Amino acid sequence: MIEPRPYGQLGTADFGWLQPHYHFSFSTYHDPQRMGHGCLRVINDDRIAPHSGFDFHSHRDMEIITYVRSGAISHRDSLGNEGVTRAGEVQVMSAGTGITHAEHNETDEETTLYQIWITPREKNVLPRWEHASFPTADGLHLLVSGRTQDHGGAALMIHQDAAIYGGNLAAGSTHRHILQGDGYVLVARGCVVINGVTLNQGDGAAITGEAALEIAAQENSELLIIEVPKIGTI
Repeated sequence: MIEPRPYGQLGTADFGWLQPHYHFSFSTYHDPQRMGHGCLRVINDDRIAPHSGFDFHSHRDMEIITYVRSGAISHRDSLGNEGVTRAGEVQVMSAGTGITHAEHNETDEETTLYQIWITPREKNVLPRWEHASFPTADGLHLLVSGRTQDHGGAALMIHQDAAIYGGNLAAGSTHRHILQGDGYVLVARGCVVINGVTLNQGDGAAITGEAALEIAAQENSELLIIEVPKIGTI
């Protein structure tokens, strides 16, 4: 089953410097029917104004992934890590036993990003942060994974049997993606048809019980596929 979550039906808020759209209950948005999707707890589609951002705050026992779509985000944390993640790049922070961090858009342009939270398979892991860039050629690339079979590759590691694929599909192209578990799709740009369901820019879709995704790009498109263990197995 593919359950579309149209952009216009997502939760919203207006903090001035931050314009978020929430795929699941978060902050001031609460919908008891949208509390997550298996171990996938948060997807925030954020627009962050220039020279603003999230001041220092703390997390623990959460895998936090940031996929930057435009602009850049600067990271600082209590472990001494500092870095800038730019458009097309990904950062991962394992909060584990506890970490304090700040994320700011220090550029003169708006930054857009997805922030994704995944609950870990175990608590009290060692906190860590890393970021990386990935190929920009057409196709979907493995960006993040905690699955044993993906160890040793270029994907950023998380503490959960989940994975995130992302990339670009040219207009008119098709792609078949074999699912390992259930998942969630995000259309960052363009328009795609997945197993007969049309998703436009900004839309998401919860996926359960599908063995594969047949993806047809109606326009030049950018998308993410988040795979999680089958719902109800963890």
